[in-house]
Amino acid sequence: MSQIALPLDWPASERQEDFIVSDANAAAVSHLDRWGTWPVMATVLTGPRKSGRSLLGRLFARKTGARLIDGAEERDEEELFHAWNTAQAERKPLLMIADTPPQNWSIRLPDLKSRLAATPVVSFSDPDDRLMAALIEKLLAQRNLIAPPDLVAWLVQRVERSHVALIRVVDALDEAALSKRARLSIRLARATLAGVAKIDESEEADGQ
Repeated sequence: MSQIALPLDWPASERQEDFIVSDANAAAVSHLDRWGTWPVMATVLTGPRKSGRSLLGRLFARKTGARLIDGAEERDEEELFHAWNTAQAERKPLLMIADTPPQNWSIRLPDLKSRLAATPVVSFSDPDDRLMAALIEKLLAQRNLIAPPDLVAWLVQRVERSHVALIRVVDALDEAALSKRARLSIRLARATLAGVAKIDESEEADGQ
């Protein structure tokens, strides 16, 4: 599966990490691409862990000179407050990455709460079919493993829809292929992934 090029002319050194755009993250990418139109010079990016949100943040910061604050919900409130104000004064964007939107944070500083209430929030969702397939191919390729197309399609329909689960599945397949000195196949995946991912065990063995 071909991967989708990012908007913005981001550095080649970051492109090699292959951030993949799909319906699960396209709205967030588009929002960052149009940072000059933000109502305030700040945005909060949320989404599942291991979803590439920090990578996207680094790419954005390199391109725009933005300040990046990862794990924003756990940072000192005075730090966030001053970072927000500085972004407005200098007209340089501030990108805060967090697990959840600010309304779910425990904010005690009223001035920070009011500023975050005016700050756009964009999110990644769990991976869709297209992103699942592309990530499977990418993660396996990073381990020098070739994923047969039938295996990719089989996994997309059976693996839990989360980035963390997908990484666990690829790690398990990598270990199995290495220990058994076997090529990747549906047969190997079915034997390996019981208990690792949500696999449909009712499906009859197809001999692959």
